[in-house]
Amino acid sequence: MKKSNITFSEFVKEFEGSSYEHNFSRIGKIALYDYLSDLEEETGEEIELDIVALCCDYTEYENLKECFSQYDNIKTIEELKEKTEVIELEDGGLIIRNFVELLEWAGVKEK
Repeated sequence: MKKSNITFSEFVKEFEGSSYEHNFSRIGKIALYDYLSDLEEETGEEIELDIVALCCDYTEYENLKECFSQYDNIKTIEELKEKTEVIELEDGGLIIRNFVELLEWAGVKEK
């Protein structure tokens, strides 16, 4: 998000009024923004702000139980972290990066 030096407020504004506004909680948006900013800094690669892509690539869950209910083959947070990126939220929730391989491996249930 260096490309246009997106601030957190601008990041949140991109979601407001869109059909993706409620894909992430306020705490989730803070954590995702921080995570992506850190990732950008660590890799030196700019991340383009595309909320559609973010909403396709990441899913927020209220808690581990909700997350595990979607993945038959994952029983622990450690197993989940072995398969994908996990952003743990201060309220007990989490955001995970969705990967086709993860979905296939885990036998994800259709919603």
